[in-house]
Amino acid sequence: MAANTGFLIKYRSIILYGISLAALMFLLKWLELRFIIFEHSFEVYAGLIAVIFTALGIWLALKLSKPKVQTVVVEKPVYVKNDAFTLNTALVSQLELSKREMEILNLLAAGHSNQEIAGEIFVSLSTVKTHIQNLFEKLDVKRRTQAVEKARRLQLIP
Repeated sequence: MAANTGFLIKYRSIILYGISLAALMFLLKWLELRFIIFEHSFEVYAGLIAVIFTALGIWLALKLSKPKVQTVVVEKPVYVKNDAFTLNTALVSQLELSKREMEILNLLAAGHSNQEIAGEIFVSLSTVKTHIQNLFEKLDVKRRTQAVEKARRLQLIP
């Protein structure tokens, strides 16, 4: 505390001079600002209006350019799982589905991944992928979910 008192006493004139200069600078800047606002009030108001209209234009452009979201209702037939499932053997022979492909199709319907199917039927992953690709070609589908849905509809799997 004594060190602070000694510092203030030693540099008292410099501190008072600095404070008075800061007050004068503040006063001059305030007067200059008032002068600018009163002398150039039209330019200030025109600038404010320009900023407001620019912001409004940007907001409106973003609002108008945003794509409109349209809800599309897709009606799809629902197939109820029948407890009394009978395999469509005529279609199996017509599509030339092997027993292994039918087994993989059942595992696909159960939701197994390719790796899980390979582990379950004791074949390599590439063999499973080949069988699945053959299934896609024979059922004329592109995805696993499409294959399962079409196989259920054609009564190939329960």
